[in-house]
Amino acid sequence: MEGTKVVIVDDSPFSIAYIRGILERHGLNVVGEAGTLEAVKEVIKDKMPQLVTMDMTLPGTDGLECTRAVHEINKDIKVIVVSSMMDDEIVKAAKDNKVSAYVQKPIDEDNLMAAISRVMDSDELYQELSDKNIAIFKESLLDGINKMAKSLITYQDEYTCQREFESKGLTIIIGIIGKFSGRMLIDLSMKTAHEITAAIMRKETNTNDEVIAVIGELANIISGNACSVINRMNKAFGLRVAPPTIMHGESVCITSPGFYTTSVIGESEFGEILLNVGFQRGDDHWM
Repeated sequence: MEGTKVVIVDDSPFSIAYIRGILERHGLNVVGEAGTLEAVKEVIKDKMPQLVTMDMTLPGTDGLECTRAVHEINKDIKVIVVSSMMDDEIVKAAKDNKVSAYVQKPIDEDNLMAAISRVMDSDELYQELSDKNIAIFKESLLDGINKMAKSLITYQDEYTCQREFESKGLTIIIGIIGKFSGRMLIDLSMKTAHEITAAIMRKETNTNDEVIAVIGELANIISGNACSVINRMNKAFGLRVAPPTIMHGESVCITSPGFYTTSVIGESEFGEILLNVGFQRGDDHWM
């Protein structure tokens, strides 16, 4: 992202100076500025930036018209709206006009740079996530079992898959959204789930409902902790977890999510635990 060529579109000298200061502190190269539609067309053709920050309220025009003008010149230029105006209708219109992100004034420096990072570093971010996610989720599962059930896990070999499989009895699926969407899946037998629940609760369990509730919350904690670690690596990931989807019973078939995932078997004193994690490329997620 450092060295990215940026044009600032705004009719306020203060806003231009303020945005320029943020961008230059982070190593971006501000190559021009504009405050009218004609000035936008001229500076884009002349400087051909990689990124444009776009105010929505401009004399004689608006940010959406200017965005369309930018993309008529070069559809690959990324546009991030930076404006005091922000509501559902205008955000939808911005998305429809291929705006890549929307940051509201007053500008928070961290939020602006995180938005730029999400937009400009997509390939590098996805590779970083692909390289590190399974190790982070494995550590989170190990830590969760260690702290809550006072037991350890040893892992077998990892393998990549893109196919359905048959559950051993209880499957917890956690959807993940953010810069990239994905899922974490934990699968285990009901016997193993009962034994883990008994260790966590420090008492024997009699009902499947209690077991399902405990293992569901354990999976939620594991996924949330792992996503927090990834977000600390880079705020641009912006990962968030959805409530767990729980399936149990005999002959339950778990379908493929439609993208490659990595699986690993964790061996514990309670039995085997399958951990499966994966993320996919897609449209950039707005934050």
